[in-house]
Amino acid sequence: MSLPPGFIDELRTRVSLSQVVGRKVTWDMRKSNQGKGDMWAPCPFHQEKSASFHVDDRKGFYYCFGCQAKGDALGFIMESENLGFMEAVELLAREAGMPMPARDPQAAQKADRRSQLAEVMEEAIKFCRLQLKTTAGQVARDYLDRRGLNAEAQERWGIGWSPEGKQAVFGAMQAKGFAPDLILASGVCAVSDHNETPYDRFRARITFPIRDGRGRAISLGGRSLDPAARAKYLNGPETELFDKGRNLYNLAPAREAAGKGAPLVVAEGYMDVIALCEAGFRATVAPLGTAVTEEQLRLMWRVSPEPIIALDGDAAGLRAALRVIDLALPLLEAGQGLRFAVLPKGLDPDDLIKAQGAGAMQAVLDNAQPMVNLLWQRETEGRSFDSPERKAALDKTLRTALMRIKDASIRGHYGEEIKRLRWDLFGQGRGGQFGSGPRVVGPRKPWVPGAKSAWQPELPPVATTKSSALVVGAGDERVLEQLILAVFITHPSLVLRFEAVLERLEFTDPFEDGVRLALLQGEAGEKLRAGHRAVVESVLNQNHVMTAPPILKVDDPEFAEICAGDMLRKLRSARGGRREVREAEEDLAGLVDEGLTWRLAQANEARFLAAKGPEAVKGEGFVAENGVEMDKDELSVARSLWDRIDFGRGGRSKP
Repeated sequence: MSLPPGFIDELRTRVSLSQVVGRKVTWDMRKSNQGKGDMWAPCPFHQEKSASFHVDDRKGFYYCFGCQAKGDALGFIMESENLGFMEAVELLAREAGMPMPARDPQAAQKADRRSQLAEVMEEAIKFCRLQLKTTAGQVARDYLDRRGLNAEAQERWGIGWSPEGKQAVFGAMQAKGFAPDLILASGVCAVSDHNETPYDRFRARITFPIRDGRGRAISLGGRSLDPAARAKYLNGPETELFDKGRNLYNLAPAREAAGKGAPLVVAEGYMDVIALCEAGFRATVAPLGTAVTEEQLRLMWRVSPEPIIALDGDAAGLRAALRVIDLALPLLEAGQGLRFAVLPKGLDPDDLIKAQGAGAMQAVLDNAQPMVNLLWQRETEGRSFDSPERKAALDKTLRTALMRIKDASIRGHYGEEIKRLRWDLFGQGRGGQFGSGPRVVGPRKPWVPGAKSAWQPELPPVATTKSSALVVGAGDERVLEQLILAVFITHPSLVLRFEAVLERLEFTDPFEDGVRLALLQGEAGEKLRAGHRAVVESVLNQNHVMTAPPILKVDDPEFAEICAGDMLRKLRSARGGRREVREAEEDLAGLVDEGLTWRLAQANEARFLAAKGPEAVKGEGFVAENGVEMDKDELSVARSLWDRIDFGRGGRSKP
């Protein structure tokens, strides 16, 4: 039946979810807040004593933190009363006092036809089941026996045999009174391209019923026993009942088992599903002859928040896993992911269970890897990263993959894990800060331009420049450094985003710089505090840090990312000004003349413009901070000064 636009939305608005659910549960009033529509109770879908079933009356959704059942008022009625969608709509409409819309004749006709097609499928399944028990089905029974499926298992799964005759099924369906066009529309039979004669699609094949989430037969799958067959497995075609990209084999029983706590396992085919279920892994499903689709992935997540993709350990299995990764990345949400269990090479689930028992399969599932590990494996396995260019190419590829993740929080956590894996790959055997041993952080002497070593003592400052605005402003750099460090301590997921900058940045305080290096090595949270507790607490307890917006808004990483970029740009401009002071001191060796005065003035203008960003020096004229209007020539000098500020070298000029 077709419903007019807005009818369901209006129905949801009129019905109180807490009233609908309240008929089935006893609310835990100590945990519930009735005034806010925040209600808790033991779950009606699985046995429990604690109140883990949550109803948000204002949003109209429920969720169980135990069995992951979730939905709205219609979904609750359908699950608790075992009703179809339209039956649930009619029940709620009566409660809400809403008249049901008039029945659409075309929709009614379509529903009737779908019911007729389902009847054809059920009769075809019954016919094939009978054929399996005949003399003609002996070859199929022998095969099933070899696979360990006895008569009881065959009955449970509705396994049958489609005879070798070209029209055995077609004739049987006609004898049941079904019209030829209905038989063909069901997909169990097809028409020859040569003479338009109907023939059985699954002839000489073992048949497996395919049912939807409500248990209704919607198609068949067939397994040929002929080694010369063009296709070992064959699925029914797309029909009015069957959309292979929107269904999963064994969905209804798997959903029930997952609701009782079993992990959802995704295998490759019918026999894998049957073997796993018979071995005790009841919550197992499989795609229907195609690569996993977005609709199937969403269907899995409705059953379980973290399905385990169980794949054969061959090249085809790994390729399938990688396709799933590309599909899943943009769809990831908090608490909604995938894990991958790769079987030993050359074995499928049935082989492994027969050879080593269900315990071996359980061990494989227990060792399932998070998706980020397979993503890393895909980009690194079999490749050499013996040059900066190759490492940069890896970084670019991984960054592109991570940017496909829409959820900012998940993207940040993926970045942290990739950072850790990257450190494990590249962090060993490198000198200095990336050496295999612990880096000893001690007092650092400032860099001296033109010196052979970056660790020689700095020349004493010229007296006339010690009190200039640029030198006095050096204290602002410490403030910026602490703010920047605090942002990355509070939001470690941003480290990957600014990794290239942080790797070249050096903080004035050597101990704070040690925290920067620890962040780059993937340390965060308690692990970071354990190694640098005094420094971290000292930074976070600074007044200017505690009141900073990105620190206060700990749950807003996107805002923190904007602030971090702005702070880094300001630090760049401040260090650029200090560089100009140092170069002027060295060039003039303590002599004060008009050149030094002019140069410091220009550096001051450049620093002000840099703080505004590079776009500020692109115009034809600009009034600087001191009110002096700069002409084209002066702007040209300011632009060149901006271009010479190299943030990666701590504010030193470019060669």
